Amino acid sequence: MLASPLTATIYLPLLPLLETQFDVSRQAINLTITIYIVFQAISPLLFATASDTFGRRPIYLTTYALYTIASLGLALNKHSYVALLVLRALQSLGASAVLAIAFGVVADVCPAAERGAMLGPTQGAANLAVCLGPVIGGWVALGSGGFVWVFWALVIFGAGVFSVVGIALPETARNVVRNGSLEPTGWSRTWWSIGRTLLRAKDVESKSDGSKETGRKKNIGSLENESKNKMSNRKTFKMANPLAAIRILFWRDTALVLWMAASPYAVWYCVQTSIPTIYQETYDFDELQIGLSYLTGGAGTVIGGYANGRLMDWNYKTTAKRIGHSINMVSGDDLEHFPIEEARARGSWWLLAVYILALAGYGWSVVAHAHESVPLILQFVLAALCTCFQQTFNALLVDIFPMSPSTAAASSNITRCVLSAIAVTVLQPLVGIVGQGWFFTLLACISGGGGLITNWAINKYGMQWRQQRLAKTRISEECSKV
Repeated sequence: MLASPLTATIYLPLLPLLETQFDVSRQAINLTITIYIVFQAISPLLFATASDTFGRRPIYLTTYALYTIASLGLALNKHSYVALLVLRALQSLGASAVLAIAFGVVADVCPAAERGAMLGPTQGAANLAVCLGPVIGGWVALGSGGFVWVFWALVIFGAGVFSVVGIALPETARNVVRNGSLEPTGWSRTWWSIGRTLLRAKDVESKSDGSKETGRKKNIGSLENESKNKMSNRKTFKMANPLAAIRILFWRDTALVLWMAASPYAVWYCVQTSIPTIYQETYDFDELQIGLSYLTGGAGTVIGGYANGRLMDWNYKTTAKRIGHSINMVSGDDLEHFPIEEARARGSWWLLAVYILALAGYGWSVVAHAHESVPLILQFVLAALCTCFQQTFNALLVDIFPMSPSTAAASSNITRCVLSAIAVTVLQPLVGIVGQGWFFTLLACISGGGGLITNWAINKYGMQWRQQRLAKTRISEECSKV
């Protein structure tokens, strides 16, 4: 889950070094950032959707292999700007589906009543990587005197995760192993499991001739059974449709949830992007101090994610108790007639009110040249709140698409990438026209004010619109069978 945010932000301190090394303009180097964001939106469409069909492990291994190879190419490339663009795109393609797949894993193994506690560390780790990336990138570049070892660090990271996934990560996709009742086959088996099988086969062969023959027959029977299992599994597979994630964007209930999950991410991206300019021009920070100023936001993401995870689970149990619903902790609840929208969005009003005040206050504190501790504290508050909103409404998105959680997470990824690209594009021109104070006040009105309206609509109409969507989907599926 760290791959995409870490790789996106560890690159930022390298921009001046890359500009000099490849002898191109700053605008040309900025294009590599745009390319990365574009492929951040494309990757989950392909890989996260496929993981709902073919399993988490094969897709994890494929994406991390692609990521590691692209990182190796970047470490070796020292002269070609075109290669830099292409390899950066491939690196993003390999890295950017990981978080969406991770949401699918959480949905596979955790019932809705306890999903918040698991999503807290997941979302917090991803957001922490956004804050630590520039610090790590600047530290490695400063220590090595160049950009090459930053890419080598990503090669080591990618190869390490690839190995851990291959050896130890079990398959969790319900379409492949159901609730654990089916044995995984092929790529879905861990290397550790495959190794143990091979060792057992060698033990059988080392026995007496008669035992060998019996062992061979058993192995043949085992292989035949595994082959049958593979065929039976394949019969349940449908071709992954990358457009399924785009379709989710246009349902009324999911469009509201996507706004609540994506707009705080775009706001936090703007805050992150503004940090170097604000602290260099207003507070005269040097490069190291600027890098360290990201850490308050990192602390906010971790603490906010952990606390909100516990709050989400408490909200779920409180809602279930209020309506007299008995929570199924084994197989999970059937949420079709459960007010999951109310359970997830419960208490968001006061968080949105604090969010609006903190976001507007961040801009005006810079304009007023307040003590540097003021914007740093507000960064902490904003990071915690943005993490809360992303975590809560991404969980809700997974809840209302239980059969395709990674596809739903992919639609969230598309939305946040598009909104972030727009927000970062208009950041500098608008700040130049209206200043930091009015720019962040405008963001507070759009994201926070829009959030209040959206939260009201989710609570009032969300369950009704969800049930209408499910009814239309069932009718469409029945018609397609006929």
